[in-house]
Amino acid sequence: MNSVILCVLGTSLGALTVASALPQYRKLAEKHEELERVLEAEKKVVAEKEDSQAALDAMREDPEYLELHAIDRLNLHRPGTTIYRIERER
Repeated sequence: MNSVILCVLGTSLGALTVASALPQYRKLAEKHEELERVLEAEKKVVAEKEDSQAALDAMREDPEYLELHAIDRLNLHRPGTTIYRIERER
């Protein structure tokens, strides 16, 4: 009889331990998901920063890039040149 009581007591303690750990496990899973979202957002921001920095460096150091940028964005061109522009539908 004592062994049955001891077995039931051990089982109930084990179940209590598992039941008390479940909320923390759920919170941990939520925190991992939040961390993944934050890391993904950080990657996007870093990529945008690197693109902007590369464009800025090219404008400072590469005259050909600067000329192409002026033709594309500002509609500037040298006299005597022909520019063909393909517009996309929006």
